[in-house]
Amino acid sequence: MMPTKLWEPPEELVESATMTRYMRWLGRGFTTYDELWRFSVEELDAFWASIWEFFEVDATYDRVLGERGMPGAEWFTGARLNYAERAFRGKADDALAIVHASELRDQAELTWGELREQVARIAAGLRALGVEPGDRVAAYMPNIPEALAAFLATASLGAVWSSCSPDFGARSVVDRFAQIEPKVLLAVDGYRYNGRDFDRADVVAGIHDEVGGTLVRLGYLDGSGWEDGFLGDAELDFERVPFDHPLWILYSSGTTGLPKAIVQGQGGILIEHLKKHHLHINAQDGDRVFWFTTTGWMMWNFLVSVLLTDAAVVLYDGSPGHPDMGVLWDLAESAGVTTFGTSASYIASCMKADVEPADGRDLSKLKAVGSTGSPLSPEGFRWVYEHVGADTWLFSTSGGTDLCTAFVGGCPLVPVYEGELQARALGAAVEAWSPEGEPLIGEVGELVVTQPMPSMPLYLFNDPDGERYRESYFDMFPGIWRHGDWIEITERGTAIISGRSDSTINRGGIRMGTAEIYRAVLALDEVTDALVVDIPKEGAENFMPLFVVLRDGAELTEELAKAIKARIREDCSPRHVPDEIVTVSEVPRTLSGKVLELPVKRILQGTPPEQAASRDSLANPEALDFFSDYARR
Repeated sequence: MMPTKLWEPPEELVESATMTRYMRWLGRGFTTYDELWRFSVEELDAFWASIWEFFEVDATYDRVLGERGMPGAEWFTGARLNYAERAFRGKADDALAIVHASELRDQAELTWGELREQVARIAAGLRALGVEPGDRVAAYMPNIPEALAAFLATASLGAVWSSCSPDFGARSVVDRFAQIEPKVLLAVDGYRYNGRDFDRADVVAGIHDEVGGTLVRLGYLDGSGWEDGFLGDAELDFERVPFDHPLWILYSSGTTGLPKAIVQGQGGILIEHLKKHHLHINAQDGDRVFWFTTTGWMMWNFLVSVLLTDAAVVLYDGSPGHPDMGVLWDLAESAGVTTFGTSASYIASCMKADVEPADGRDLSKLKAVGSTGSPLSPEGFRWVYEHVGADTWLFSTSGGTDLCTAFVGGCPLVPVYEGELQARALGAAVEAWSPEGEPLIGEVGELVVTQPMPSMPLYLFNDPDGERYRESYFDMFPGIWRHGDWIEITERGTAIISGRSDSTINRGGIRMGTAEIYRAVLALDEVTDALVVDIPKEGAENFMPLFVVLRDGAELTEELAKAIKARIREDCSPRHVPDEIVTVSEVPRTLSGKVLELPVKRILQGTPPEQAASRDSLANPEALDFFSDYARR
């Protein structure tokens, strides 16, 4: 059955889109996006060379693609460049760079001239602390201009950026930053969220003790700014580095242990994000692009890269529900947002709260709404068109921290169908594969990428022989990137994402692995084992129950439940506090001792137990019986 078509790109959008200009510039006679996409994945060298030329990357190279295998593809060999230099290229000092607001600060703007001055002073301060190319700079900072400026300063030096949001608990931060041994740790004194102030001075001291490096404080909560003596006085210059020189380190969610420290390159991120923001997001001069995110989610890095275009970015630090669920739509009006990026869970929350974005607000500048983080329900699609605007370009998008981009999502040249992602991204050879490695059309399969992409990780930190990298992405299909999503490619070339095929939990834009939640819960003496799952609910926030095994003689009292929630709130994040805590006699495990999260999740979604897991593969198959009964209740 054909899904409902919700939107057709108007002719003026098609004519003005950078994608259209690029397609015509190619001169290959393409008339459809599908023809362009096929060129981009079938003639990989020619496609990426065209992106380099079209966007006038100021560097020379020997070969587009040297070694072609995955992992280990070598892109644009011989090129030397700098991501931050490209961001500043051609920007007039009086042009708008950033609009920002937070629960602590009134809305304000920053020009490119003001941003350049901030970046230059931070870069001088980092250089005075001995930061050199390849050194790591870690930031425990919220989504504010100082964080963005510190990132650009780090990149300008050829140093390597890594960030965590200050609502991350200390253990989660240490698990990340301790791996990369930063030379400098930038940290705020605290932050405000949901109307409450959170002093982080003691937490920062504890993190610094374990992570090391020189600590530089930013007085955000008290308004004092960077600590005395840090900012320098020098002109901004840029260290040109090889294409595959590290730019930043992102982190996996820690599902099966410590989070993977994912290293991505200056050149790979630069050319991927030039493509993505110019062609797929269609960010142009005069646009203001917002995405609700924290510095602990890849969408912050993705949003920062909007500065590679002529559009401005809009930053917000605070709760999306304070003082009410309309606060971000108020920001959309006051900041003149043209592209409003958010998560599927936020849209579901707006639906539940009966938010009316267009009532009493002038959203005439808002042209597009982006959604990511988890699959957007068909009801979510309809809500946007009924309550935001019938002429809105809604692009649901899906990608990953692992490449800091989207494989499938927005395209200004094709329609929007209810419940579907518009198209596979240019240069992303995405397919749905059966367990036997056969491509599927019209059926759900594993999301795989069959050709290399420039923003794939250079390597994982502290993985010298690449074993963990290969096991993470290439174990199921050697030489083929297996991402961990369930995807269906339709005959029209659209895509449907039906969730993760691993056990990452994304709540409110913060991805957290179950292993991190378990580490927090099992720190309590009364708890001996645990299992947590996140259950999608149509038109509502996901439901996240936590199942715990208690020590003999212990009971799930109100006090213990509060202690469990407090531990998760402090060690992981407030957004991963469970909706319900339930006691079980044992947690189902495989013969090798792995927790059966996905089978339990499927059982709770209605899958018969015999289809969800093979009992012969379990160490304690009777443990599944409880979850069957729980699902029925």
